[in-house]
Amino acid sequence: MKIKSMELFKVAPRWLFLKITTDDGLVGWGEPIVEGKADTVMAAVNEMSDYLIGRNAGNIEDLWQVLYRGGFYRGGPILTSAISGIEQALWDIKGKRLGVPVYELLGGPVRDKMRVYAWIGGDKPSEVAASATAQVAAGYTALKMNGTAEFEWIDSALKVEQAVENLARVREAVGYGIGIGIDFHGRVHKAMAKALIKEMEPFKPMFIEEPVLPENNEALREIARITAVPIATGERMYTRWGFKQLLSEGWADIIQPDLSHAGGIWEVRKIAAMAEAYDVAVAPHCPLGPIALAASLQLDFCTPNAFIQEQSLGIHYNVGSDLLDYLTDGTVFHYKDGFVERLSAPGLGIDINEEHVRKLSEAGHRWRNPVWRNNDGSVTEW
Repeated sequence: MKIKSMELFKVAPRWLFLKITTDDGLVGWGEPIVEGKADTVMAAVNEMSDYLIGRNAGNIEDLWQVLYRGGFYRGGPILTSAISGIEQALWDIKGKRLGVPVYELLGGPVRDKMRVYAWIGGDKPSEVAASATAQVAAGYTALKMNGTAEFEWIDSALKVEQAVENLARVREAVGYGIGIGIDFHGRVHKAMAKALIKEMEPFKPMFIEEPVLPENNEALREIARITAVPIATGERMYTRWGFKQLLSEGWADIIQPDLSHAGGIWEVRKIAAMAEAYDVAVAPHCPLGPIALAASLQLDFCTPNAFIQEQSLGIHYNVGSDLLDYLTDGTVFHYKDGFVERLSAPGLGIDINEEHVRKLSEAGHRWRNPVWRNNDGSVTEW
């Protein structure tokens, strides 16, 4: 079962799909992407193919080591995301060959269903409470919203009050039986993060996500001292080495590795095991496509400390195409009472509609991150 070919498809709204085919006809799918850098990751995957064509597709750990260590320069979002998508496709192939879901190859299931949360926005306060009410009516028991819009290094008391009022409206609309994750998105610097969290704490958020940028993770120690709200981070961190200090220093309560960025399924399973040893929960980051979500769920179903899963169905990014459009059977991601049932099909557990993928790849996309500026014209975090 040697790797015969690798094809890449850039598809709307902002995704990149990888198809790996073996010499005996098995196909695996992966999602190697950095949002806004699809062409760059595509180039990295194509360069890595020289190390993969003709090699045994089942030797996943060895191929991962070759790609990660053999290139001399390691890590970072581009290289590790390229490896992640390749690795997902190789697990898809292995599961299909053996006739079992990937989680069966990683210790077997630890749960029957996985809790998911829905995105409700947050940049526009006038809409967020109505969105929250609608998602709860649809059956979700957990939501996530942006905590703020653009924020300066030291910002006004008014903007703090507006952000807190935004959360208050949502809490009033849905009550305390619904979990509300607050995503600071790395938009806030340490001083303002402390002020915001202290004011938001009475509304009992489920967690505060990326209260500071990951390059400032040492500030989490100070932030954690002033709040009982769980601190989550990790979507912009890569491989177990990237998480090592965060875990050993006790800076976070929840880690959020992205299976299309952090190194793939097996690498994130290793990261999750490290987290479990430090009594830290796992909530995989996934505002991406169906392949990344399927990979995340395969991890969730065999990982004891995974407690909730992000998913992007209907998220504001998905203009022109959405998650289920690329599947032949979208019922695998049917959310009932805020949970998704355990996937049962071999490999990643999904069947990609290749004809639709090829059709939409003809148009491709050129998605780019927006650039935000403060009132004085200076660039701020998006």
